[in-house]
Amino acid sequence: MVTHVQAEAKGDERGALLAFLAEQRGGLRRALLGLTEEQATSRPSVSELSLAGLVKHVAEVEQGWIARAKGEPAAVRRDESNWHECFTLVGDETVEQQLAYYEEVAAGTEAFIRAVPSLDDTFELPAAPWHPQDETLSMRWLCLHLIRETARHAGHADIIRESLDGATAFELVAREQGGSRG
Repeated sequence: MVTHVQAEAKGDERGALLAFLAEQRGGLRRALLGLTEEQATSRPSVSELSLAGLVKHVAEVEQGWIARAKGEPAAVRRDESNWHECFTLVGDETVEQQLAYYEEVAAGTEAFIRAVPSLDDTFELPAAPWHPQDETLSMRWLCLHLIRETARHAGHADIIRESLDGATAFELVAREQGGSRG
């Protein structure tokens, strides 16, 4: 990736996992730097993906996984009838609202992971056609899964952004840090 994640304090596995997750979230957020609402919601390829839709999706997914780990229902219920809505802004939703929600979700994730007694603590997956039966997952697995999910979509965001205006991840990091590249 184009940013450096600082080494964790000795023995701070949670800090390391959360730092790598934050780095990937940053890539997604930076992909929206300087774009209009129209650009952020556009789909510059044959894919249905837009930058705004990716941010909405990763926020919903992250919140849903943390809710599962807490034994709570996800804030947004998705099934076959509305799955497509997690990748697009609906009604009066805005990019700004999605970014703010993503920040809230990120803060909630950090607080939860820092508060669990051990990364070895587990939770059971709820019954769903796409989940293995009787699967128990650790909080460590949860963190790694969120990193993987976010990184995958951060890569999509890099491609979409470059397709929109040619801006690369390196240029967006420099722009965010006040540099002049791009």
